[in-house]
Amino acid sequence: MKMIQKIQHLKCVLCGRRFGQDEVMYTCPDCGPFGLLNVIYNYSDIKKNFEKKLSKPPAVNENNIWRYIDILPVAEDSPRTNLRVGMTPYYKPERLAKFLGHEKLFVKDDGQNPTASFKDRASAVGVAKAFELKKEIITCASTGNAASSLAGICASMGLKSYIFVPKTAPIAKIAQLLLFGANVFMVDGNYDQAFDLCMQASEEFGWYNRNTGYNPYLLEGKKTCALEIYEQSKGDMPDYVFVSVGDGCIIGGIYKGFYDLMNLGLIEKAPKLIGVQAEGSNPFVRAFRDNRSRKLVDMTPQTVADSISVGIPRASHQGLNAVYATEGEFIDVTDAEILEALKTLPRYAGVFGEPAGVTSLAGFIKMKKEGRVPENASCAVVITGNGLKDISTAISCVKQAPVIEPTLKAVKAALKI
Repeated sequence: MKMIQKIQHLKCVLCGRRFGQDEVMYTCPDCGPFGLLNVIYNYSDIKKNFEKKLSKPPAVNENNIWRYIDILPVAEDSPRTNLRVGMTPYYKPERLAKFLGHEKLFVKDDGQNPTASFKDRASAVGVAKAFELKKEIITCASTGNAASSLAGICASMGLKSYIFVPKTAPIAKIAQLLLFGANVFMVDGNYDQAFDLCMQASEEFGWYNRNTGYNPYLLEGKKTCALEIYEQSKGDMPDYVFVSVGDGCIIGGIYKGFYDLMNLGLIEKAPKLIGVQAEGSNPFVRAFRDNRSRKLVDMTPQTVADSISVGIPRASHQGLNAVYATEGEFIDVTDAEILEALKTLPRYAGVFGEPAGVTSLAGFIKMKKEGRVPENASCAVVITGNGLKDISTAISCVKQAPVIEPTLKAVKAALKI
């Protein structure tokens, strides 16, 4: 199906104004940078072919997000990465479920994407759009994962990238950027300052802007996680989906996937979305507690979970709407609870997540302990990044291994035999 047939219009999340695809590049001109645009499709035209495709197992060349090309804002013949983005595992971790006392528990492990994070979904679509628009340079700001994701996808396709990250980003993420050949600016400031600088540079130099909290097409890549959960659960959708939240883009994207499924008539309602933030970076939680306010108050973030350390969420409306529309909630967890989840997940499920990636699990554990998760509820926890992204934090929260002499006697001594 041609692009002009797939997309009905772009709709501003604030004022509701509608635009044709060629009328605007990024945000609503009336509402400014926070007037993000949602991509609305011609669902009735897409439905028949989409249902037919999903009735069959993915072909070898469909074992990625492009299986959903019918409902992505990318033309069939557009250049796209040959990396396997998406179709990440959806586990039923029996030992973890038993340990936590909740039988119907599932883990969506997005740390198994090519650059080891959820953000590959968005970058794959963003780079494809850059090629469609004949852009030669693409840019983004990031706490690390979106940056390394963009750099990796660009490397696979030969597109030049400029990346803005806080100088405090974990060294593993910086290593990825440099090895992928990105042009990296380490900003002497926090993520919000890096974001603002990236926005200025994009406008000044005409670089294509990959930032999800600005570019309407990036959210479309993120929604593929929800489409996969629908397929992998074989239609038996979870009642709750727990998602780590920083900017609001990921939870907003996951809701968009469920929204599209509802409009295609494939599901009647979306699961309740539970947005989990770090206590030291929780503007969404504060708004939720303030009578479900639609207005976020900026803050200076401080948390061990660097990937969700955001004081000025750029996708505030989409993040809030994801929770409000599904009758979910926002909760926060302490850094200590995040680090405990960092140890629990690999120990009982064999899945290694970074601090931000396991914040979702920390939220599930907290709500479970408080008796706020119904016993028979089916719960999915999205792990957004691999633990190898931040080894220093991981190693700091476990007991160090002993160093012994290369003798059996030393082994026996260590075993206290």
